[in-house]
Formats: sequence, structure tokens, C-alpha cells
Amino acid sequence: MKLENTQECFVQLWLRLERTRRLLGGQYKRFCIRRVLKTWFGFEATDDFIWEVCSRCEQEGWNELPLPSLYPRKHRELLRAIVSVKLGISYYKIDLKALDAAYSIAFPKSTPINVNKKKK
Repeated sequence: MKLENTQECFVQLWLRLERTRRLLGGQYKRFCIRRVLKTWFGFEATDDFIWEVCSRCEQEGWNELPLPSLYPRKHRELLRAIVSVKLGISYYKIDLKALDAAYSIAFPKSTPINVNKKKK
């Protein structure tokens, strides 16, 4: 899969994250960042790559991830970190509106992520 900083790519990533969760659950393996990266990228997921993704999303690689459809914030940061590392761009240049809109498309019955709301 070719990674891009677009809404279409983010929809595919959200859906792939859910499929990976089910796949790992079916294999009785932990659903964590390290396993997700190894499953998605194979030998390309070196320790340095995993460390870079974990440090950008400020999570630990072996910690169990919650369900993406119920607790999207950690997954949002994970996808943001993966795309930024793979594309070699800044973590802050990821299109958050597209990422959040893609979540609503991938999980239509879930509450949308409204992180960038303006506060009154």
C-alpha cells in the first residue's frame, strides 16, 4: 500500500487497522504498535523504524491498543506517526482534518473525532 497524506489513504489505514486487530486477535497475539508495524511492513519494520513511530506518537510499542472504533485517539496518533515516518515529513504536517474525516467514513456508527474544535 502506498502511503499518502490524503483522506482516501487515511480511510484505507483506518480499515486496515481494524482488519489487523481482528487478524491478531484470531492468532491470539497482542494488538500493539510493534505487532501492527511488523504485520504491515514486514522486514522493513526494524527496531529503529518502530522506535521512531513510537516516539512520534508518544506510546510504547508493546502496550495493548484499545479498539479503534471505541477509543480512536491513540490510533489517530499512531497513524499520524506512521505516515510521517514513511513519507519523511514532519509529524505536524499531517492533514488532521482528513485523518479525522477518514475515521468517520471508516467507522460511520462511531462518534466523530473533533479534536481541532475551536474553544469558546
